[in-house]
Amino acid sequence: MFRSAPRAATAALAAGCAAVLLTACGGQQSSGAGSDGAGWKPSKPIEYVAPAGTGGGWDTLARTSARVLDQEKLVGTRMRVVNKPGGGGAVGWSYIARFPGDPHKLFVTSPPILLVPLAGESRQSYDDFTPIARLNTEPLVYVVKASSPFKSFKDLAAGLKSDPKSVSIAGGSGPGSLDHVGLAGAVKAAGANPAEVTYVPFDGGGEALTALLGGHADAAVAGASEVTGLVKSGDLRVLAVSTKDRSAILPDAPTLTESGVPYVFDIWRGVMGPKGLSKAQVAYYEKAYRDMVGSASWKKESEKLGWTDAYLGSEEFDAFLHEQNKELSSILTDVGLNK
Repeated sequence: MFRSAPRAATAALAAGCAAVLLTACGGQQSSGAGSDGAGWKPSKPIEYVAPAGTGGGWDTLARTSARVLDQEKLVGTRMRVVNKPGGGGAVGWSYIARFPGDPHKLFVTSPPILLVPLAGESRQSYDDFTPIARLNTEPLVYVVKASSPFKSFKDLAAGLKSDPKSVSIAGGSGPGSLDHVGLAGAVKAAGANPAEVTYVPFDGGGEALTALLGGHADAAVAGASEVTGLVKSGDLRVLAVSTKDRSAILPDAPTLTESGVPYVFDIWRGVMGPKGLSKAQVAYYEKAYRDMVGSASWKKESEKLGWTDAYLGSEEFDAFLHEQNKELSSILTDVGLNK
């Protein structure tokens, strides 16, 4: 496991993500029951939980999707975004777990819903919730301050090889997390020892990037949508992106593969609700998100944020989660993070 630096910042508990296998994209619609959503609609505002602080990928997804759903009039009530940071996402979804059968509570999610439980840091697993829809994928990005001596990912790896204690790398979630494992895979592929890297965990990508800008870390790893503004402003420089092809919103940034590092990694994101939702309730939300992903407003936001549409309906998303859980369990075992 990476050595975790002293937690001067709000450290997330173990969450996690892994490599290569998060690229599955799909445009198919769910064959779930009641696909027209008839028979139920919300009767009060929906509490829409982003299980991290403001400025990170979950927060961006929650606020963007809530805004588009409202603009397109796809949900007949207000989507009230609430941030519940902590535990690499576990605080947010453990809150949702207190309301079984409540159709007025939803949360945005991504690989930590699988990996936090696998790391032994959550009492709930993905199977304790109702899958609604998978929405998109995006690259992981490795960044430094514009003034950093590291000009490429291979430069960073060389520094880690020669003196790993001298280089600290910030991420938006705890040891064993999405950022942590995505970094470990790239470091290993570049020929450095991931077990010797000083990984500094923060509660959300926004906090990790703030720490980098403040000089509390030498590099950071985050989602593409989290770093784009700071890259365009000239505050940060991208060393590499993790996807097979270059990112549309960071076209000048090389991929890891282009940089001579044979590693590919995508982040998927979606929406889930409490356990025990009815077929009609699931169908209502499933249709709303399917229509959202097909809207011009969503496509415009996705292009701006560097998201790739990867819609799966409820049943397909559920099957995807089961398969991912098996694969991630195997990978975490390989790197010594599976509890």
